Amino acid sequence: MTPLGVRLREMRAERGVTLKEMAHAIGVSPAYLSALEHGKRGAPTWFLVQRIIVYFNIIWDDAEELCRLAQSSDPRIKIDTSGAMPEATAFANLLARSIAELVGDDFSKMTEIIESALMRKAKD
Repeated sequence: MTPLGVRLREMRAERGVTLKEMAHAIGVSPAYLSALEHGKRGAPTWFLVQRIIVYFNIIWDDAEELCRLAQSSDPRIKIDTSGAMPEATAFANLLARSIAELVGDDFSKMTEIIESALMRKAKD
């Protein structure tokens, strides 16, 4: 399941909306919406995200959060390490091979390291 998929399910449950009802209202098939929630489809288009925002009548921060979740919910990531250090390529390949074995705390630690590096880079 993707971060967007989790949030969509939460919103549907909060409002008592079935997958079939939502799919019909936003103009997609129930199979597509289910696949999107379960991470079996790529990230949705900006237009589809906007239809979801309108459907749930969400505004401002919640709408921005939904857009952010959509952007970070593509289950098929491509990492281009051409021109990077050899360690970057090795790390990307290791991550690709082992990501299914990692648990929540592993992701939290790696996210913290990457965000720290990005903040350090921004200061330079």
